[in-house]
Amino acid sequence: MGRGKFLVIEGLDGAGTTTQAACLVASLRRRGLAVHATCEPSKGPIGALIRQALSGRLSVDATGKALSPRSLALLFAADREDHLEAEVLPALEQGHWVISDRYLLSSLAYQSLSSSMDWIMALNQHALVPDCTVFLKIEPELAAQRMRTRPHAELYEALETQKRVAENYECAIAVRRQAGEHILCMEASLPREELSRRMENALHQYFGLE
Repeated sequence: MGRGKFLVIEGLDGAGTTTQAACLVASLRRRGLAVHATCEPSKGPIGALIRQALSGRLSVDATGKALSPRSLALLFAADREDHLEAEVLPALEQGHWVISDRYLLSSLAYQSLSSSMDWIMALNQHALVPDCTVFLKIEPELAAQRMRTRPHAELYEALETQKRVAENYECAIAVRRQAGEHILCMEASLPREELSRRMENALHQYFGLE
């Protein structure tokens, strides 16, 4: 059994990363492939802390002071290392295709709102490079409309913040492509089924799946 493939789905909040990751997992399984679905923040202990911080339920003192952005960036990097060692790498070695809803590009886009992208890159310098990353491109205004149905807003979901994140994603994609990472950009404003079909076709062609 050969090593599996590591695929990542990225995009703004509201772009549909979770939905499209699930569609891709189902598509690959229909082809008879062994698939492991995962996400970041991970479901490990550090990932649980990050989710609390993003939802505003984690504070550093009795006054309710939030975790600093640099501390949060460090947690994301630590969670990524733990995620790789505990979940991603073992699944790849077993021949599974690993599909992750978010990964390094998210850190580069979101954590560089308050820290330099070079520093974020340095924190994650040993992170495994995905075999392919799919970036779901969407206008921040449309993403914001989609998120209005969510019951609780998280840390980065304000429209002006998402506009800055979108700009950071463009910079991060350019940096990672220069480093040799294969990144596909897909139009996330398409109907869900059409986006899924186009994404699956592009990935099947890239990996030579029949």
